Amino acid sequence: MAASKEELLAKLSECVVEMEDEEVPEVAAEYIEAGYPAFDGIMDGLVDGMNKASELYDEEEYFVTDVLLCSDAMYAGLDVLRPHLPEEAANAKKPAVVIGVVEGDTHDIGKNLVKIMLETAGFEAYDLGRDVPLDAFVDKAVEVDAKIVCMSTLMTTTMDGMATVINKLKERGIRDKVKVMVGGSPISQKYADDIGADRYSVNAVEAVRVAKELVGIA
Repeated sequence: MAASKEELLAKLSECVVEMEDEEVPEVAAEYIEAGYPAFDGIMDGLVDGMNKASELYDEEEYFVTDVLLCSDAMYAGLDVLRPHLPEEAANAKKPAVVIGVVEGDTHDIGKNLVKIMLETAGFEAYDLGRDVPLDAFVDKAVEVDAKIVCMSTLMTTTMDGMATVINKLKERGIRDKVKVMVGGSPISQKYADDIGADRYSVNAVEAVRVAKELVGIA
């Protein structure tokens, strides 16, 4: 008997969590052959698995290397599912997001997860990496006509860089065109409010939901 949609979604998710980058394309192909929508396979299968992997990382059960292997498995599944997205979804201009870890901080695992999730959810993510000079966020936002600038830090000593970037966006006259998201363990909604950021997100899953809200996509 053919597997149900729910069974295949659970299997896709499990393949990502278990880092099964060779098995996941087979499951993804089975999912498509059964006639199920590619978008659901991505969000409720692959991304669900990535969410679980990030939770295991937060709980210190997974290491950075494990999470990267999980993302390899997710991308292997994406390669199979993406070509089957509806034409309009595949061809639509993706909202641009500039993302990076602020200057002085090299902790980038959380940022990497957010980037993966955003790309999977249909954003064009421009990843500036870690220890990013503050002007680079603004320059890139101008260059790519970014809808969102997303900054993270895990260090209290580098938090103020986020406020500096927001001020630089104002100086360049584009603050009203760009939404600003901030995240990282020392950051809170109160801090985001204090520095004039639009939103704070507590993890990668929340970041995608917030980003979609900010640009008005379901």
